[in-house]
Amino acid sequence: QVQLVESGGGLVQAGGSLRLSCAASGRTFSSYAMGWFRQTPGKEREFVASINWSGGTTYYADSVKGRFTISRDNAKNTVYLQMNSLKPEDTAVYYCAADPSRYGSSVGGAYDSWGQGTQVTVSS
Repeated sequence: QVQLVESGGGLVQAGGSLRLSCAASGRTFSSYAMGWFRQTPGKEREFVASINWSGGTTYYADSVKGRFTISRDNAKNTVYLQMNSLKPEDTAVYYCAADPSRYGSSVGGAYDSWGQGTQVTVSS
């Protein structure tokens, strides 16, 4: 497992942008696929995006496709989520997670390490 710490959340107006970062500890970061999920109170955790171990393959939920971009820097042990054209419905706690399969998944159960989450609030 790896330890994950998210940052970059905050309050932004609709139409604005934020970039989330997730710093990982450990020397095996580059062997993990990484994902971003989000959750609002009373709702199930929702898949947002994933990226494979090399950064060459990415997947997005339909709700964020074209607006969010996931990327990684293996030299810095960090994965990013660039969020543009934010909408009030993007308001949630965002979590990054590590998947030891190297390929990425939209299923939360595939991930064995999770960060503590960072709050994103989009005002209308």
